[in-house]
Amino acid sequence: MPDTMPSLKLTHDGALKLVQAALAKSLAIGARENIVVVDTGGNLLAMLRMDGANVQAIDTAWSKALTAAGRGQPTGSMDAQIALQQALASQGKRINLPGGFPIVIDGHIVGGIGIGGGTGEEDIEVAKAALATVAGTKKF
Repeated sequence: MPDTMPSLKLTHDGALKLVQAALAKSLAIGARENIVVVDTGGNLLAMLRMDGANVQAIDTAWSKALTAAGRGQPTGSMDAQIALQQALASQGKRINLPGGFPIVIDGHIVGGIGIGGGTGEEDIEVAKAALATVAGTKKF
């Protein structure tokens, strides 16, 4: 087995593209959202709080992005017991609310996007619209 493996990194240009697409979709559907993009380690790459978006949903959006990047799966569909264990083990940083998606490009997880502030359905719609703008991104 090799000692290294190839990886891709999401650039700040890619992160900003995701934020801009999420903003456009949020405006189109009338949702006031917080938009967070993180790298695979959960480090912030880009963030936007729309005018009028709930300030407390910033943390929720960040946790959704962090959870999706770490698990490699969208948030909101985790078994309730596992979700509780994850939340307790991470001191609330892992979350199971809908609106978080891993950013998967050409089979490599490069980060996560979290949307918070709208309904769960709005958050999902905004995140999927953002992901659709990045070339090679896995469709959920």
